[in-house]
Amino acid sequence: MSPRPLSTHPLLSDADERRSKLVTMREAISRHVPDGAKVVLGTFMDQKVPFAAAHEIMRQQRSDLELIGPASDILFDQMIGAGVVARVRAAWAGSVTLGPTHCIQRALEQKIPRPIEVLTYSSLTLSLALTAGALGVPYLPTRSTLGTTFQAGNSALRTYTPPVGEGPLVAVEALRPDVAILAVQRSDIHGNTHNWGSLGVTVEAAHASRAVIVVAEEVVPEETILSDPNRVIFPGLLVTAVVHEPWGSHPSPVQGHYNRDHDHYSEYAQAAAAAESFDAWLYQWVTGVPDRRAYLGRLGEQRLEALRVHEHSFATPVDYGY
Repeated sequence: MSPRPLSTHPLLSDADERRSKLVTMREAISRHVPDGAKVVLGTFMDQKVPFAAAHEIMRQQRSDLELIGPASDILFDQMIGAGVVARVRAAWAGSVTLGPTHCIQRALEQKIPRPIEVLTYSSLTLSLALTAGALGVPYLPTRSTLGTTFQAGNSALRTYTPPVGEGPLVAVEALRPDVAILAVQRSDIHGNTHNWGSLGVTVEAAHASRAVIVVAEEVVPEETILSDPNRVIFPGLLVTAVVHEPWGSHPSPVQGHYNRDHDHYSEYAQAAAAAESFDAWLYQWVTGVPDRRAYLGRLGEQRLEALRVHEHSFATPVDYGY
C-alpha cells in the first residue's frame, strides 16, 4: 500500500490531518444522517439556519426524518415539500416575515407529498426537552404550559402531581436527537467553535445530541479559537464532523458575514404556493445543483455582494493576560 499523501490544506500539517474532523458536506450527511434520524436544525432561531446541509439531505433523498427545532424559518417547509420528513417537533414552522408556509399545510391537509406528524412545543418547553437530554434525565418540570392546549396535542408534555412541592406541573420529556446540525461563524479543524449573536437553543442541542455536525463560515487555526475562549460555545470533543461551507446559511443571515436575503424568501413563498411550482423551485435551487458552490453561482456575484456586510462593527478586544 502506498503511503498516504501529505495534506494540501493550508492549515493542516500531516499529523493534524489525521486528527482533523474536516469533511465535505456530502460526506457529513452521508455518514451521519441516516434514514429515520432525529435531526435538530435551526437552533439559532431565524439566523444561521443551515440551509446548505438541509439541501444536501434532500439531494441524498433521505426519508422518514424527524425534524426538531424551535423556529425553523422556511427550512422545515422545504424539507417537508421534498418528502424527506415524517415528524416535526417545533415551536414554529413558517416564514418569520411572511407567515405560515405552504408545504407543511399541504402535508397536513392533503398528505402531499406524504403525511406528516407535528408535535407542537413552546420555545421554552423545546429548550427544556433538549436540556433534559443533555443532562441525561428523563424530563424537566415546568408550569409554563399549564392552562394551554399544548399537553393535548403533544404526548411528550404531561401534567402530573409532583412528589414534593405544589402542583400540578408539566413534565417535559427529554429529547436526544441523533444529530445536531449547527451553523457557526468559525471553527477550527477539531470542532472548537466561535459564535457571536443569538444562541437560541444551540448549546442545549450540542450537548443533547449523539452526533454534531458543525457548518462553519470560516475554518481558522486553533490559535484563533484559543485567543478568545469565552466565545467558544461548545468544545470540539462534542463535534463529530466539521464542514467548511461559506454562505452555508443563505438566505438567513450570519452576523458579521452576510445579511438576510429578503427577496429569496419572497420568491420562495410564491413558488411554494402550489405543489407544481414548488417542484420547479426545488429542482432549480436544490436537486438541480450538485453542491453549494453551484447554488451560489446560480445566485450570482451581484446578489451576493449586495448581501455582504459593508458596515463593520467590531467588539472591543479583551485582555486575557495574567
